[in-house]
Amino acid sequence: MPKNPTLSLVKPAPTPRMQPSRVLGKHGLALWNAIHDGYEIADAGGIELLLQCCEMQDRVQTMAAQIASDGPAIRTKAGIRAHPLLKEETAGRGFIVRTLSKLGVVYAEVQNPGRPGVGFGWTGA
Repeated sequence: MPKNPTLSLVKPAPTPRMQPSRVLGKHGLALWNAIHDGYEIADAGGIELLLQCCEMQDRVQTMAAQIASDGPAIRTKAGIRAHPLLKEETAGRGFIVRTLSKLGVVYAEVQNPGRPGVGFGWTGA
């Protein structure tokens, strides 16, 4: 038997990413994957909140594309007005932020700025 056995580091197998139970578009699926890469959401309520948030992300991106195509203002018989989807897009974005906040995924941990100082105030000599 050798005196110093050789040790090798074994990496754990990656945990398979949870798949959404409903079909999501490109933007919603990207949000789903980003949240699941950083957080573990396994309860039914949290999954449903995240699904609704991701579905809204798809809708918001569709509205944003339409606004970009038409411009932020449109001509009507009464004159130039704000695009009617601007209000809906803003409401959708607000829903996403509030929902992510309820899930607790918008607060990043405060990183330690570095080694603490030696002491505070005057030192006795």
